[in-house]
Amino acid sequence: MLASRREVLRAGVAATALALLPRTSAAVAAPFTKRIPATGEAMPVIGLGSWITFNVGEDPVLRDECAAVMAAYFEEGGGMIDCSPMYGSSQATIGYGLRKLGYPRGLFSAEKVWTSSAANGPRQIEETRAYWGVERFDLLQVHNLVAWERHLDTLFAMKAEGRLRYVGITTSEGRRHGEIEKIMQTQSIDFVQVTYNLLDREVEERILPLALERDIAVIANRPFRRGALLRELEGSPLPPWAAEAGASSWPQFALKFIVSHPAVTCAIPATTRVDHLRENMAAARDVMPDEGLRGRMVDYVRQL
Repeated sequence: MLASRREVLRAGVAATALALLPRTSAAVAAPFTKRIPATGEAMPVIGLGSWITFNVGEDPVLRDECAAVMAAYFEEGGGMIDCSPMYGSSQATIGYGLRKLGYPRGLFSAEKVWTSSAANGPRQIEETRAYWGVERFDLLQVHNLVAWERHLDTLFAMKAEGRLRYVGITTSEGRRHGEIEKIMQTQSIDFVQVTYNLLDREVEERILPLALERDIAVIANRPFRRGALLRELEGSPLPPWAAEAGASSWPQFALKFIVSHPAVTCAIPATTRVDHLRENMAAARDVMPDEGLRGRMVDYVRQL
C-alpha cells in the first residue's frame, strides 16, 4: 500500500464521481482537535497540504481527483487547507474544488504571502483570495520569511481591520530556525509553521517549547518528508505495540507522533488519493501516544 503513494493516480471521471459521493457506512467519529492558543478555537489536528499534489494545471481529470480528496477531507471532519503562491496551480485547484463542493462549512483557509517586494504583497494576497473565492482568509503566513518585516506589517494591519483572523510565519526543511525564534519572541504572531516529523526533530529543542511559552499555534509541514519517510519504512513491520498509539499503518504512526506533541496544533500531509486521505484522517482518532510512548516511537524508527 505504501509503495502506491509514489504513483500518479489518473483514475477515470467515473471513479472521481464515486469518490465524491457520501459514504454509506456509519457516521465517522469526530477527529481529535486542539485549541488555537490565541483564541481557544478548536482545530482538527490533521490538515490538508497542497504542495505538489494540487499543482495539476487545468487537467480536468486531475482537478476532479483533487476535488474528491477535498470532499473526503470535509466528510471526515477536516477543514484546514494550506497553500501558497509558490505552489503553482494549487490555489486555482483549491478554488475549483471549493466551488464544486459549495464551499463546505468548517473551512479554515490558510494561505501565504511569498514575494520579495513588500509593495506587491497586498496585490498577491488579493489575487490569492480570488483564486480561492473566499471573502477573507483565516490565516495568512509569511512564506519562508521572505521580506517578513514588511509583510508582517501588512498582515497585522489586515487583522486589525477585520480582513484576516490570524497571522503567521513559515519555514521548511530546518532552515532559519534562529530567525524564527527571534520573530516568535518579538512579534505578536498567532501561528508558526515548521518542519517536524519522526526524523526531523530539531524544533523540539527551542521552537516547540517557545511556542508553548508564547501561546503560538504550530503547524507541522513535511510530516512524511514528501513520501521519503514512508518509502524508508515500507519494508519494515510496525512495532507490536503500535496499537497502543492507535496506529495501524506507518502513515498513522508518523502522524500520531507529530500531533501528540503538546505544542503541535496541526500537521498538514498532502495526498492525491482519497483512500490515503481517509487513512491520514484516522490518525486524528482513537488514542494518542503519551510522552513515554513517543520516545519508544522515535527509538524504534531510529533503529530500523
